[in-house]
Amino acid sequence: MQKEAIHHRPTDHFAYAYDSETLHLRLQTKKHDIDHVELLFGDPYEWQGGAWQFQTMPMRKTGSDERFDYWFAEVRPPYRRLRYGFMLQSGGEKLIYTEKGFFHEAPTDDTAYYFCFPFLHRVDLFQAPDWVKDTVWYQIFPERFANGNPAISPEGARPWGSEDPTPTSFFGGDLQGIIDHLDYLADLGITGIYLTPIFRAPSNHKYDTADYFEIDPHFGDKETLKTLVRRCHERGIRVMLDAVFNHCGYEFAPFQDVLKHGAASKYKDWFHIRGFPLQTEPRPNYDTFAFVPHMPKLNTAHPEVKRYLLDVATYWIREFDIDGWRLDVANEIDHQFWREFRQAVKALKPDLYILGEIWHDAMPWLRGDQFDAVMNYPFTDGALRFFAKEDISARQFADIMIQMLHSYPKQVNEAAFNLLGSHDTPRLLTVCGGDVRKAKLLFLFQLTFTGSPCIYYGDEIGMTGGNDPQCRKCMVWDPGQQNRELLAHVKQLIALRKQHQALRRGDIAFLSADDNPNHLVYEKMDGDETVLVIVNRSNDAADIPLPLDLRGKWLVDLVTGERFAAEAETLCAALPPYGFVLYKVESW
Repeated sequence: MQKEAIHHRPTDHFAYAYDSETLHLRLQTKKHDIDHVELLFGDPYEWQGGAWQFQTMPMRKTGSDERFDYWFAEVRPPYRRLRYGFMLQSGGEKLIYTEKGFFHEAPTDDTAYYFCFPFLHRVDLFQAPDWVKDTVWYQIFPERFANGNPAISPEGARPWGSEDPTPTSFFGGDLQGIIDHLDYLADLGITGIYLTPIFRAPSNHKYDTADYFEIDPHFGDKETLKTLVRRCHERGIRVMLDAVFNHCGYEFAPFQDVLKHGAASKYKDWFHIRGFPLQTEPRPNYDTFAFVPHMPKLNTAHPEVKRYLLDVATYWIREFDIDGWRLDVANEIDHQFWREFRQAVKALKPDLYILGEIWHDAMPWLRGDQFDAVMNYPFTDGALRFFAKEDISARQFADIMIQMLHSYPKQVNEAAFNLLGSHDTPRLLTVCGGDVRKAKLLFLFQLTFTGSPCIYYGDEIGMTGGNDPQCRKCMVWDPGQQNRELLAHVKQLIALRKQHQALRRGDIAFLSADDNPNHLVYEKMDGDETVLVIVNRSNDAADIPLPLDLRGKWLVDLVTGERFAAEAETLCAALPPYGFVLYKVESW
């Protein structure tokens, strides 16, 4: 038994409250090293005859990645407190694993040996809005989605889609343009819109905010935003805005005051300044986003800055009834600010969605006191590597997804913001080398995976483009220039996701079909509903075995509606190149 690989901590993704009555416990062991694990648990104050009283229950292996096996148990302690350990078996060897190490027999003379979950406090629960788990998002870069009011377009704006964008070009996209196309989004099946920044700023991207309380006049006015939110809500569509609190723009009034008055400015402590006068070359002598001089970093620990930004956050909720905040460069802002941010916005709207932009391990922000979710770029990277770039095998891809899912509590995964592309990444079809079949498989996986999927505007119609600014081209509205086959595919997948809860919320299990690196098989399970997904990531037709005993079951093809009895001992799915099938498994 490889003791060095056996790991548990009574916190974060290893031990957490799933709801007000339920604890989830996980254990990590070396891959293929342990045959059986049982949870040993009890209330710390249950004693009889001088011995602590405990129960045992088998733990379920919920996945394996390249290095580890993961074990899981769900417990409902009657008094909301627990002491626990693990009984591990490997061959003829048996060990008890506790916080104090390993034992051959379970100690009963003192509960101090064991891991401790002191008390399940409801106030400490991680609770993301329930509606997010069923939402399909659509990210819009407002300057490039649609020009609904040419009268407010910036001076020198190019005709719509007349040329490729540059870092400084404008085309006149605005809020009215989004309103004009809400029927398109509703028909697609979208239930959430995420808008990149809409506040006054000199750039086309608006991440250099000049005024946090005003909508950029080239996008419209506050009445237009109210109309947009109201009409979205009428269609069952939520609206999330983008908050840039890590830094402001060069034109932000307090920063202009510092430029003018230097060390005498009453705003000098709003920023991280290392000397006066301010200088921008060769590098700024004040902290910025990256080394960009026109994006000075805000001192979010300063009481006046904190008060100002929290007023911004609550203003747009109170006055415009928005449903979410996406938080730019969220990991470079102090945790205390985000704790107070959560308290302020949730006091106004308890089911508001708080989404942080964090590209790496985000557990410190997802303990229930800060964010509801982060932009799930590890999901993005793994999916693109397998389906688009084809530089990893099905087994390696499954390992990445399993490791990712076991890095967070279940309720965090259920609310994760799963994207395939954004305004910061190359276009989906471009990463696929123009192969629409690969793009279809990416959408298939995204829209059958647990979490909250987001489609970047235009990816559903096959728009192309490399890194910024090419990924920010004008939306193509001419049906003759759209890939209607891809659009129909995405629309159908969204509809299936809405119809089958297993596709939205179900647990995922990756199944080994065969040793072929191009054959991916996984199932989604929610209660009595099971959907089996089989994928052929290959330029060759394939007969992929179904690695389950399905005798006595009906298989229903969710795309074609075909239904047949699974009577053979061995079943195979005959798939064309880059083909797939979704089978709903039903009992006779």
